[in-house]
Amino acid sequence: MFLFAATTVALSFLGPLVNAQSTNDTALGISAIEAHFTNAQLVPALLASFSPSALFTVTFSGVGAISPGQNLSVEQVAAAPELTIVPANSSVSLAGNYTLVMADADVVGTNESVGQTRHWLVNGVTLKNGTSSNSSSSSTPLNVSTTGGTAITDYAGPAPAEGSGPHRYVILLLPQPSSFSPPSNLSKPNVGVSVFNLDDYISSSHLGQPIAGMYFDVQQGTTNVTIPATSAVVSSTLKPATPASSTASSSASAAKQSGTKNAANRSENSLVAIPASLIILLASYIYL
Repeated sequence: MFLFAATTVALSFLGPLVNAQSTNDTALGISAIEAHFTNAQLVPALLASFSPSALFTVTFSGVGAISPGQNLSVEQVAAAPELTIVPANSSVSLAGNYTLVMADADVVGTNESVGQTRHWLVNGVTLKNGTSSNSSSSSTPLNVSTTGGTAITDYAGPAPAEGSGPHRYVILLLPQPSSFSPPSNLSKPNVGVSVFNLDDYISSSHLGQPIAGMYFDVQQGTTNVTIPATSAVVSSTLKPATPASSTASSSASAAKQSGTKNAANRSENSLVAIPASLIILLASYIYL
């Protein structure tokens, strides 16, 4: 009886601790991908800015979940990956339709204004179980489902030219608002791989800014082409990202609730500071 009660008390402390840690890890992961996009010169060359509100996980068969800028072979990326995302926090609303795109941004230093090779483009993408599972208390990834969407360009595995250097392949998930209207040449299925301008496509289609992104490198053979060096991302220097809430709130309401929120934050911080070992020790003490 005493052991059961002690265990219940311990678990009540562990719940907020685990949830807070999970949210913090996601926020730190988002900060890391932002830094990687900048260090790889995808920002501002390909995207003027990049402030994701969800963490993308891209998993290739036989490889597993990849890391930003990971070097992969043509064979490893021949088949479409599985995609999941985790929202940064409970203020991020994930609902509606999205556009999924993968484009070849070529090597670092490329003039992106000339366009990119489109390897994947699907409109009407949905997040499986994602219309309501957006609470920071849940770290369960949401599946990015292309089933039921319109596959403008089916996934085509990267195959950069021999000796052309490490090409950067960027995968983005962008929200489709009610005003979404793709250009006529990219509005129907079965359009083959071809060059398009990603920035122009986003703006002309009235797509929102990417909520999640990832990229990887593929190179065939060696190259004598001089490619600008990029700096490495040092995770220890990063701070967790704090995406803006997708739900507007008034200043008056925020001021009214500030006292309650501050008290809640102090309580949560206190819980996070309690190691799990002490909680277990507490349970043992109560039992004895």
